[in-house]
Order: sequence, then structure tokens, then C-alpha cells
Amino acid sequence: MPKIVDHDERRREVLSAARRVIVRDGIDAATTRAIAKEAGYSNGVLAHYFADKDEILLSALRQSHQRIRERLTRKTEGATGLAALRELLLDNLPLDAERTQETRLEVSFWSRSLASERLAEVQRAEAAELRDAVRTLLGEARAAGELTTDENLDDITERLLALVDGLSLHLLLYPGRLARVDMERLMLSTLDHL
Repeated sequence: MPKIVDHDERRREVLSAARRVIVRDGIDAATTRAIAKEAGYSNGVLAHYFADKDEILLSALRQSHQRIRERLTRKTEGATGLAALRELLLDNLPLDAERTQETRLEVSFWSRSLASERLAEVQRAEAAELRDAVRTLLGEARAAGELTTDENLDDITERLLALVDGLSLHLLLYPGRLARVDMERLMLSTLDHL
């Protein structure tokens, strides 16, 4: 009797292996051979599910973004304005092991995206989605009278997103200089000034 293979599960296993390799060893080390070895499969199995290495990497990034979106939806359910914005921004900081891995994965793709238009398009689309969410929540906060500043909401949006990226990168690059509690304090203090 032939073995029944769950193809969706096998794809998820390969993508999980790709994420682990990228987070642990860097994106340049994420070869098809390394990913196959991490997943416990042959290169032939990877070729059955993915056209090439770029498709594996792109799928791993998209899967990570989808998991983040699902978590954010749960965290912000029923919240609006500044309360939802706090949850969204804090969730985008590497404040625990899971989000640190997500941040390492994301940052690993930044330099590769500069050389790959296909990856850059995904990065831009995902970043636009996050930007729209932040801008919408700022609009809700202003309409509810939660903001004391009359600063342009697009400018605030860009500053908050730059703060998320900068704090995240600083934690990864300079772990002795910035603790998670400092990142959370800096973000909340910035929001309090609004």
C-alpha cells in the first residue's frame, strides 16, 4: 500500500526549516541543500514542492507575515485608536523569542530585497499594509480625541514605523546596549507624547 503524504504539511515543514536556517545561519546560508538537511528531506523533495530557492525563501517570508497578521488580529480584536496602535507597534518589536526570530528573518530579507525585485515587491506590499494599519489607527485616535498633537498623521506614521525598525535593528545588532524593557519603554513614551 502506498504511503499517504500530506503535501501541505510537507510544504510547511520545508518552510519552517528554511526559517530556522535563515534565523540561525543567515539568508546566504539558506541553500536548498541546507534547507533540505534541516527538514530531513532530500533536495528532490524540495524540487517537488518549490520551483527554486527564491520560491522557498519568498514562501517562508509570506508564511511568517501571515502568522504575524493572524496574531495581530487576535491581539487587537475589539480595540481601536491608540489602544490598538499600542498593541500593533509593540507586537512588531522583538520583545520575546518568537518576535525576535521573526525580526531576524525579516531583517535578513532586507539586503536581499535590494537585489531582487521579486522579494522587494513582497516587502513593499507588506510594509504598505502595516503603514496603512498604523495610519488608520492614528486617524481613529484623532477622531476619538485621543491625540493631543495636530501634527500630520502621515509624518507620525513614518516616524513610528522608523522607530519600530530602528529599535528592532538596534536590539539585534547591539544586544548589550538596549534591553527589551527599554524598547517597550521608548515606544510607549513616544505614543504617550502623541
